[in-house]
Amino acid sequence: MAKKKFSGLEISLIVLFIIVTVIAIALVVVLATNTSAVESSGLGRCPTENNDPVNERINCIPEQFPTQATCEQRGCCWRPGNDSVVPWCFFADNHGYNVQSQTATINGLEARLNRISAPTLFGNDINRVLLTTQNQTPNRFRFKITDPANRRYEVPHQFIKEFNAPAPAELLYDVQVTENPFSIKVIRKSNNKILFDTSVGPLVYSDQYLQISTKLANDYIYGIGEHAHKRFRHDLYWKTWPIFTRDQLPTGNNNNLYGHQTFFMCIEDTSGKSFGVFLLNSNAMEIFLQPTPIVTYRVIGGILDFYIFLGDTPEQVVQQYQELVGLPTMPAYWNLGFQLSRWNYESLDALKQVVQRNREAGIPYDTQVTDIDYMEDKKDFTYDRVAFNGLPEFVQDLHDHEQKYVIILDPAISIDRRADGSAYESYERGNAQHVWVNNSNGNSPIIGEVWPGLTVYPDFTNPSCVDWWVNECSIFHQELNYDGLWIDMNEVSSFVHGSTEQCAENNLNYPPFIPDILDKILYSKTLCMDAVQYWGKQYDVHSLYGYSMSIATEKAVERVFPNKRSFILTRSTFAGSGHHATHWLGDNTASWEQMEWSITAMLEFSLFGMPLVGADICGFDGDTTEELCRRWMQLGAFYPFSRNHNSDGYMHQDPAYFGQNSLLVNTSRHYLNIRYTLLPFLYTLFYKAHVYGETVARPVLHEFYEDTNSWVEDLEFLWGPALLITPVLRQGADSVSAYIPDATWYDYETGAKRPWRKQRVDIPLPADKIGLHLRGGYIIPTQEPSVTTTASRRNPLGLIIALEEDGTAKGDFFWDDGETKNTIENGNYIFYTFSVSNNNLEITCTHSSYQEGTALAFETIKVLGLTDTVTEVTVAENNGQTSSHYNFTYDASNQILLITDLQFNLGRSFRVQWNQVFPESEKFNCYPDADEATEAKCVQRGCIWESVSLASRAPECYFPRQSDSYLVTSTWYSSTGVTADLQLNTAKARISLPSEPISNLRVEVKYHKNEMLQFKIYDAQNKRYEVPVPLNIPTTPISTYENRLYDVEIKENPFGIQIRRRSTGRVIWDSRLPGFAFNDQFIQISTRLPSEYVYGFGEVEHTAFKRDLNWNTWGMFTRDQPPGYKLNSYGFHPYYMALEEEGNAHGVLLLNSNAMDVTFQPTPALTYRTVGGILDFYMFLGPTPEIATRQYHEVIGQPVMPPYWALGFQLCRYGYRNTSQIEELYEEMVSAGIPYDVQYTDINYMERQLDFTIGENFRELPQFVDRIRGEGMKYIIILDPAISGNETQPYPAFTRGIENDVFVKWPNTDDICWAKVWPDLPNVTIDETITEDEAVNASRAHVAFPDFFRNSTAEWWAREIIDFYNNQMKFDGLWIDMNEPSSFVHGTTTNECRNTELNYPPYFPDLTKRTQGLHFRTMCMETEHILSDGSSVLHYDVHNLYGWSQMKPTYDAMQRTTGKRGIVISRSTYPTGGRWGGHWLGDNYAQWNNLDKSIIGMMEFSLFGISYTGADICGFFNNSEYELCARWMQVGAFYPYSRNHNIQFTRRQDPVSWNSTFADMSRDILNIRYTLLPYFYTQMHEIHAHGGTVIRPLMHEFFDEKPTWDIFKQFLWGPAFMVTPVLDPGMDSVQGYVPNARWFNYHTGQDIGLRGQMTTFAAPLYEINLHVRGGYILPCQEPAQNTFYSRNNYMKLIVAADDNQMAEGSLFWDDGDTIDTYERNLYFSIRFNLNQNTLTSTILNSGYINKNEMRLGYIYVWGQGNNAVTTVNLRYIENIALPASDFNKANQILTIDLRNHNVTLDEPFEISWS
Repeated sequence: MAKKKFSGLEISLIVLFIIVTVIAIALVVVLATNTSAVESSGLGRCPTENNDPVNERINCIPEQFPTQATCEQRGCCWRPGNDSVVPWCFFADNHGYNVQSQTATINGLEARLNRISAPTLFGNDINRVLLTTQNQTPNRFRFKITDPANRRYEVPHQFIKEFNAPAPAELLYDVQVTENPFSIKVIRKSNNKILFDTSVGPLVYSDQYLQISTKLANDYIYGIGEHAHKRFRHDLYWKTWPIFTRDQLPTGNNNNLYGHQTFFMCIEDTSGKSFGVFLLNSNAMEIFLQPTPIVTYRVIGGILDFYIFLGDTPEQVVQQYQELVGLPTMPAYWNLGFQLSRWNYESLDALKQVVQRNREAGIPYDTQVTDIDYMEDKKDFTYDRVAFNGLPEFVQDLHDHEQKYVIILDPAISIDRRADGSAYESYERGNAQHVWVNNSNGNSPIIGEVWPGLTVYPDFTNPSCVDWWVNECSIFHQELNYDGLWIDMNEVSSFVHGSTEQCAENNLNYPPFIPDILDKILYSKTLCMDAVQYWGKQYDVHSLYGYSMSIATEKAVERVFPNKRSFILTRSTFAGSGHHATHWLGDNTASWEQMEWSITAMLEFSLFGMPLVGADICGFDGDTTEELCRRWMQLGAFYPFSRNHNSDGYMHQDPAYFGQNSLLVNTSRHYLNIRYTLLPFLYTLFYKAHVYGETVARPVLHEFYEDTNSWVEDLEFLWGPALLITPVLRQGADSVSAYIPDATWYDYETGAKRPWRKQRVDIPLPADKIGLHLRGGYIIPTQEPSVTTTASRRNPLGLIIALEEDGTAKGDFFWDDGETKNTIENGNYIFYTFSVSNNNLEITCTHSSYQEGTALAFETIKVLGLTDTVTEVTVAENNGQTSSHYNFTYDASNQILLITDLQFNLGRSFRVQWNQVFPESEKFNCYPDADEATEAKCVQRGCIWESVSLASRAPECYFPRQSDSYLVTSTWYSSTGVTADLQLNTAKARISLPSEPISNLRVEVKYHKNEMLQFKIYDAQNKRYEVPVPLNIPTTPISTYENRLYDVEIKENPFGIQIRRRSTGRVIWDSRLPGFAFNDQFIQISTRLPSEYVYGFGEVEHTAFKRDLNWNTWGMFTRDQPPGYKLNSYGFHPYYMALEEEGNAHGVLLLNSNAMDVTFQPTPALTYRTVGGILDFYMFLGPTPEIATRQYHEVIGQPVMPPYWALGFQLCRYGYRNTSQIEELYEEMVSAGIPYDVQYTDINYMERQLDFTIGENFRELPQFVDRIRGEGMKYIIILDPAISGNETQPYPAFTRGIENDVFVKWPNTDDICWAKVWPDLPNVTIDETITEDEAVNASRAHVAFPDFFRNSTAEWWAREIIDFYNNQMKFDGLWIDMNEPSSFVHGTTTNECRNTELNYPPYFPDLTKRTQGLHFRTMCMETEHILSDGSSVLHYDVHNLYGWSQMKPTYDAMQRTTGKRGIVISRSTYPTGGRWGGHWLGDNYAQWNNLDKSIIGMMEFSLFGISYTGADICGFFNNSEYELCARWMQVGAFYPYSRNHNIQFTRRQDPVSWNSTFADMSRDILNIRYTLLPYFYTQMHEIHAHGGTVIRPLMHEFFDEKPTWDIFKQFLWGPAFMVTPVLDPGMDSVQGYVPNARWFNYHTGQDIGLRGQMTTFAAPLYEINLHVRGGYILPCQEPAQNTFYSRNNYMKLIVAADDNQMAEGSLFWDDGDTIDTYERNLYFSIRFNLNQNTLTSTILNSGYINKNEMRLGYIYVWGQGNNAVTTVNLRYIENIALPASDFNKANQILTIDLRNHNVTLDEPFEISWS
């Protein structure tokens, strides 16, 4: 077939068709892609559903909710799902670029990339781009992608310059470029880990949309901003973070905020290796984070310019970043001080009040800031001359107080005139210099609106603008002498969108893609994007506005403060802003969550190179609360930039606003003082930040990267490497669950080493505490703080050394003048390095070129973590001669060495060395048992044996130092106390102590009161005996945290309880010591003591008031034992008071009634050992000795109020043979005129020593008693508890006792446990020549002991007393004896008990007759008592309570019987017994050494709450002798309980038994007593009403005079009357201490002219030294034969003026005998006051009036002065009189006689003289 030939027309048509088809195809392509197809490409491949890595999808429609149509249009993969956060439309493999060519350069490569033909996203794709890589340093890699054909905008960074150097020879990284499609990988060489990999998504590079994605090496990413990130570690769950500077307060969403920060850091693994990524681009962008992890950048302009940093640690990465963008500025020292600010103080007066109240509160406070309210109409460079008139003078006042002033400047400049109509010159000058940001035309300024109204905006990128700004700042400084500048609103912010003329519709204001910024409009709250600046369009440079303003302000500061650092604070930031300025975190909200988020933000800006950063403390927006502000002030004290600032319209929140002594003020002052103490450390950290780029506020991750727990920790942070800060961030929380990194940590405030390491712990942080912990291995420089940094810088320096476990530490210290620029660069500074090893501290000065600094010196060094005692310290300078240094202390509780009084001036090097020894004083006895310790026994017990010298009293067998007998398994802290569970540490229970250990214990601490707490340890599973003694404690704790005087901590490893006095930090109880045991019959606990000054524990004879801590053990177990050294006697008082080194005092009661002993050792420490019960401690915090005593008495009950007559002199004798002897004595006493109120008879008056009987020789006694009672006398009888059971005649006391079942029995039987005491058998002839022990067998009857715990016994006892009173003989008081209880046989009449374990317990306390059993001369320990609630207890447990149990029934029965107050005197006592009776000090000896011991005993019982005490005057046993008895009468005249008493068959020793001289002396001294009885009685009332002491140690009043701490041979009656007796034979003088007060000789009324010193007083045999304290008024009364008569005599006043002619006093008065007059308001009370020359009285209570007893006679004014008194005026009942007076100028005594003026005290008076 022939071929067809086309015609010309056909050929033309075919050609035309082909052309049209090609054009059509081309048009389709153009329309579809809006770009030319450079390379042919097929459709992209999408993964199958089973092979779809969902988390690696790169979103193809980032700007809107995806649709399938849009997805297909973009040539992407469509796969919708259930989760809309996962991209439904994602890139296929048909997008991106291919590498066309690569060329090597001197430092990297260049590669030309061609775009793969694919649909476009936002149009105007750039087909050819250039990749440039630079290996800039061994650890910094840069790559950028640019348009080679067109220069695109690049950031004109002021520090980052173009890099042209060759690549380093050694790199830490490899770079791989994949060609088709293009991607780049950065790989760490050392482990081939891919750090940065862009192959996960396509490169998109169009004119206004750049996108690149990268896969990272790990999903722990930190950085980018500025946003309100809730967590430091980024959440990678499909999060978008827009970056574009914006005036927007932080909220909890993803809003873009003030700064533009594109740097992030990623940790790779636990080796610490990390890398950072920085995109240098200032255009609006968003950074998208997704799991895998993948980071996608979406940027709307500029270029892609990436820097990647490799470091071995996170910290290194940050340093490398800061080296690139500019190291942080070095702040002035004062920048680190606390700042106060507020928007709208309203007036200068209000501002002055704020400043003044914070000064008065002692708040460390460097800088006052004012917001825009100081300006005139909010115009920059003006101040309001109305509301802030006098502002320059106010600034001068700040400067005079060494404070600084910072003002705010906003960039926007008003276009309006000044308030007075004049030109606004700053605006005018700016106009003239064309310094404003212009409209898109580039010619006219863009107009916006900010605070002053319509405004223009300086273009800080314009050099002319910088000059203008510098000039304006300089001009204004001449008007207002500010010290620093705060630049705000520089994002840049406007209150209108774009401009007043709106923004043009163009691709700058409305680009094709807008990142997920707030409002989705670029010009929202800022300028139009087409506005023109010197550096470029606002579209490109918007986020640089704050950056450029910071640079311009830095120039201004250089002009205003030549060569000074000043202060610049900026809100808007960019990479490198920290090189020029500091930053605060913007307008936050007063909320708990924002306080928490501030930590993350602060840590992020640490990464960004802006270390001086902080949030507005207490919150800017909204009203804060006290709790929130308090917690925020605690946290803010440790912000690097610490400023309290809030907004207009909300409450004030400066610290002092909450009250001068508020908890908030106190905690703020406390932690700001700590901040200021640590400023040398903080300043050194800023030096390192400035020089090396180190972080200041440091993430825990940076130091502890090997622990993955640290990777997410953002609720705590570090200062540098060494200070861990753990704030409370939750409302209502008083503890924090905190992660403690793997290091040694010390509590900053106490110095105590913490047992925590690499664990999460609950740290108790009550209302005024933040967690501060020092890291072991570091040395911190410190300085004594003051209220400003300027003042602080003059104070002494110090070092805190926190030792690592191996005893090493290191640190450094930078110091310059704190304000001059470039001191580091110019070398004008001092630098030190510190190191410790092997107990040797090297203080090495490595640079010294700051001469002024050498005047400062290190004066204190505190070393934490020294496990052994330090006894020697030596110092040397510059390797010179070593010398001993003696001013140091070692705190064993906290293992702290404190070295003071050093003089290590800066500029020189020093060495300090110390030793560490394990002293004998730290040995705790491991074998205190009754049998002698041997090495074999010791080792068998599991303890350590070490022989000691003969001179040493230390134990040879002692506990290992790490004796962890119990483990703390849990601890709960609450607002009312602490609870902990303990478990026996069976793994370490190698020490075998007596009895079986209890496995599970519970510890309870209760904060009962602000000054009192209880801590109790008991069996958690089984009920044990607890003391049935009621205490006055709140049913629920009433303390408040802010007012508590103490802090309590449960210590672990080993267990212990530590109690610390808040005010001083002194540990006052620390039981974290070896040897704690809680066994069934052996409980042992030791505690360190705060000093060697310990008082109390009884009843045991002590040789001094202060306990001897030289390894002395004192047993406590009530026993009929006459006083003797270390012999346990009648009472049981496990209470002590201790003085602390600062002069504070506290008391401790162990509420335990089992047999115990207490060992003191020179540690100082004490060890309790008891054989049963539980440990139940009560502590009283004082803080003075007297207040601590009152607090103790409040709990145990205030002392009984004796009747007035009981303060009179009393006579007794064991051995009166008949009534006539007593009558004869009475007649002689009356005849001699010796005051005398009470007569006794001992057991002689009884028939055969039977209670409630009268013997044949005393049949006339009742009549005699009636007679003397009619003559004003009183009578007291003795009663012993033992009741005879051998009577042949009716003996109702016994028979009714049997009927009422009142006697102590054997357990589970009705059998009485019989004993023998004084009662004799009936019908037996008594042989008085035999000994008492012989009489036991010969004549003593069986006796039964009443069980006074039983309710029935109290009724039986009362009946017997009533019957005796009514039917046989009257009495006025009861003396109960032998109630330990005492027996003359051991346990029972057979001397054999039935339970060996109880009578011979596994551990026998160190008691008298230690090996003879607890039942020695008392009952068997297994006998049974029945408590009031019907429960049964063993005598083993309650033995020591027997006398106590008898006291109240006796007291109640006496008052019920007599209807009067009466008095009970008991020999055996226990805490709380003082509520019902007094005590005499037992059967003492007529020996000189018993005389001074009586003073000790009285003072001890004053502590114990039994103030009505005294010893048997002249001694009980032995024949007294004349001089001894004379001196004892002088002392005894001032015993509260003043009784002369002795034993039969010795000579009489009553005052009339010696001679007339003795009688005269006795009369004279007792007349003094009786004269002073109103004062004494008032003192007894005071302690009855409020607790405290009557017989008062000098230290109770003069605790700040340390010599008084040792004094026990003098005493006070109350606060004002001092007794200095002679206590040694043959003396006519006496040494005494005169405390620091004015003192008058009582006998002469003369000022003795001595104070604060020891002196020798003349002391003839018949005189005693008595002194009255100036400042006090003593009510007195003329004496008489007895108080019945003296109470009707004239009252008189001794007015002892102090140095200021002031004095005060009071009188309590009632009828002297009625029950409960105080409680029933049946009393009279009056206060006297002397003020210069006027004496007044004020009636306080008038519940008792008896004018006959209240007549006022003489007034003696002592110390009146040298000016003669010529006139005395009396104003009384509206009458004025001129009483007679006499002025003795030589003695300065004014005597006023009121006897003729009928003045009675029930009416107020006023007496004045001239």
